[in-house]
Amino acid sequence: MDTNTPDTTIRSRALRKAPSPGESYLWKHLRSRQLAGAKFRRQMPVGPYFADFACTEFRCIIEIDGSSHEAKETYDFARDEFMAKDGWKVLRFTEAQVRADLEAVLQAIACALDGE
Repeated sequence: MDTNTPDTTIRSRALRKAPSPGESYLWKHLRSRQLAGAKFRRQMPVGPYFADFACTEFRCIIEIDGSSHEAKETYDFARDEFMAKDGWKVLRFTEAQVRADLEAVLQAIACALDGE
């Protein structure tokens, strides 16, 4: 599936303009190859979904779940399964985790990039 279409580009831009507080906070520490030299992209299309953050080099996706995800377990499971079948490692963190213990979140991401 071609994910680089005008519709996905428009949607990606819109999502990047309205990040959650946790996404904004984490992005400050992922951007410009600050973590393990990995290049992350925000709101990258992956099949029919959009990853909050994706590093194509390490095939790693980071998802930040806010309160809106509490009733979406089935959707999130299907989404993670699709991405995993496509060769992506998906890491999920809550907004609360990002805000309360950023160092642990960054360490978990670094470990995933390192293959641990």
